Amino acid sequence: MKKLGKSTQAIHAGEAALARINEKSGTPLLPPIYQNSTFRFTSAEECAEAFANEESGYVYTRWGNPTQQILEQKLAVLEGGEAALATASGMGAISTALLTALPKGGHVVAMETLYSATHHLLNEEPGHLGIETTFVDATDVNAIERALRPDTKVIYLESPTNPLLKLADLGACAEIAQAHGALTMIDNTFATPCGQQPIALGIDVVLHSMTKYLSGNGAVIAGAIIGKKQFIEQAKTGALRNFGAVISPFNAWLTLHGITTLPLRWTRHCENAARIAAFLETHPAVAWVRYPGLHSHPQHELAQRQMDGFGGMITLELKGGRSTGEQLVNQLQFCALAVSLGDARTLICHPASTTHSLVPPEIRRQTGITDGLVRISVGLEDAEDIIADLGQALAPHSP
Repeated sequence: MKKLGKSTQAIHAGEAALARINEKSGTPLLPPIYQNSTFRFTSAEECAEAFANEESGYVYTRWGNPTQQILEQKLAVLEGGEAALATASGMGAISTALLTALPKGGHVVAMETLYSATHHLLNEEPGHLGIETTFVDATDVNAIERALRPDTKVIYLESPTNPLLKLADLGACAEIAQAHGALTMIDNTFATPCGQQPIALGIDVVLHSMTKYLSGNGAVIAGAIIGKKQFIEQAKTGALRNFGAVISPFNAWLTLHGITTLPLRWTRHCENAARIAAFLETHPAVAWVRYPGLHSHPQHELAQRQMDGFGGMITLELKGGRSTGEQLVNQLQFCALAVSLGDARTLICHPASTTHSLVPPEIRRQTGITDGLVRISVGLEDAEDIIADLGQALAPHSP
């Protein structure tokens, strides 16, 4: 049978696990919620076998749950990985993956413009664990290579980055890491499995905040790790179990239903964002726009090579700086002033005072996150309506 397309995978992947779980009765069409903390056994022998061999049955939801298993199998198929692990949040996924890769400490080379909580984690938290991080401009693969040390164990990437939408050449980064014996990790939240396949490009571990595009409903906090089976098993039985960043069955179930429409939503996010980026690029109140699908993006050619669709995220700088940005968000009618992204609704935020407020001001300035920067997560509304709302909010600032 030929490889299934993304829409078919998003709907049907994981159903084999559902059938096995319900092999003695009719299989439900939709995955049910196994909203329980523990599982009962019919004998001491059966219970001992489950503890000795987890594949023989479920024991305790912190160790695994049928709803979670179905979600993980779907994630592995979508990302082209051997296995996946769902977690309680995106940061739960990132911290679990890093702790698994660096159990005795070591050196990390990371992109300098990361999601602020990731930057804080790598910059502030891991010192007592023997972990050191060097931040580099990973748009230059030579900068990554120069930063490598004998004890470098992880190259950590985002592409596109949050919020500047910079890209890393994933294939080139993977080659450098493999030559050095290091592990590559990427936060693929902005691109989704529909827009980018990092494992196919040589990346070892893919991370997601499933709070965003994967669930798509604004009702979930969840994360994911996808990679080789051995790494996922180490993460599951080690850092995840011991530190407890376990996804709830209810959030796993909500995410399962969100993923079924991901390919359709991704197409609409990309189409809307392309139109809105083109509108903003010519608006007299806008100093500049960053969107990978625009020819003006410094890495547009790389985006064309390694992405399938350019996503729903747009970053712009308004003429007039912070005050103009604040006035813009205050004048919006239905585009929502809110953090997060990947929602059905269009969301707008001011990174310097919200998502990147934990990053020291001098580092924000060095990396290009100015006080006048605005980030737009383009939703699924009619593009004409989003443009009209942005247009009326920008009108008072036009020359």
